[in-house]
Amino acid sequence: MLPVIVACLLAAAGCSGGGDEASPTDTGTTMVPAETTTLRVYFLRDGKVWPVAREVATTEAVATASVEQLFLGPTSEEQSDLELSTAVPDGIELDSLEITDGVAKLNVTDELTDASLAQAVYTLTQFPTVDAVETGGRRYTRTDVESFTPAILVESPLPFEEVSSPLRVTGTANTFEATFDYELKDSSGNVVDENFVTATSGTGTRGTFDFTTKPFDDLGSLVVFERSAEDGSRINVVEIPLKMSE
Repeated sequence: MLPVIVACLLAAAGCSGGGDEASPTDTGTTMVPAETTTLRVYFLRDGKVWPVAREVATTEAVATASVEQLFLGPTSEEQSDLELSTAVPDGIELDSLEITDGVAKLNVTDELTDASLAQAVYTLTQFPTVDAVETGGRRYTRTDVESFTPAILVESPLPFEEVSSPLRVTGTANTFEATFDYELKDSSGNVVDENFVTATSGTGTRGTFDFTTKPFDDLGSLVVFERSAEDGSRINVVEIPLKMSE
C-alpha cells in the first residue's frame, strides 16, 4: 500500500510552499541518508487525470514538492507502459505556493491549460489541508475539473506499487447506477479474483469507493471497468500494473 504521509508533514504543507527539504546529516564519520516521503502526482491517461507515485526527500513543504514533481512530467516507463502524458507547458516554473484556510494559492510562470489545471488541482488536493486551488484569479475544486476525471479513478494502489494480500482499493467513480467491476490478474495474466463494486453515488454524481479483494498468492495487475448499459460490453477499462511484495 502507498505509504502514509506523516500527519505533521501534511499539516506543515498548509503553511507555505517554501520550506527546506531534509538533507543528509553529517555525523563526523558517516552520512545518514535523508528519509523519504511518497506523494501522488497526476498526469494524463487518455486525456483524463491518473495518479502515479513519487518518492521525495522528506520535507515540510510537501505541496511544493508535489508541484515540482508534476512539472517534471511522466517517466519514460510511465509513458511507454501506461501511455501517460502531461499538458503542463514545457519550461514552466513555480513562482510561489501558499496554503491558507484550505486554499492553495498557486502562482506559475506560464498559463495553465484546462487539462494541466486539472492535473494541478488533483495533485494539490491530495493533501487534507487543501480543498481548492486558486490560480489565475480563480478558485477550483475537483468538481470543477470533473470533465478531466475518468469514470473510475483508482487512487490506491498506484501503478507499479508493491502490494500484499488481500488488496485494499480506494478511489472515486461516476458510473451508471454507481457500479463497476474489477479483476485481479496474476503475473501470468490469469484472473485470481473478480467482483462488482458499488460506489457511494453515480449516474452523474461522483462517489467514493473502498473495497478489499480476496486473498491471493500472486498478483500482476488490477483491472477496473464499467459494463455498458446497452449491451454489457466492457467500457472505461483501465489496467494497473502491480508488484507482489516479497
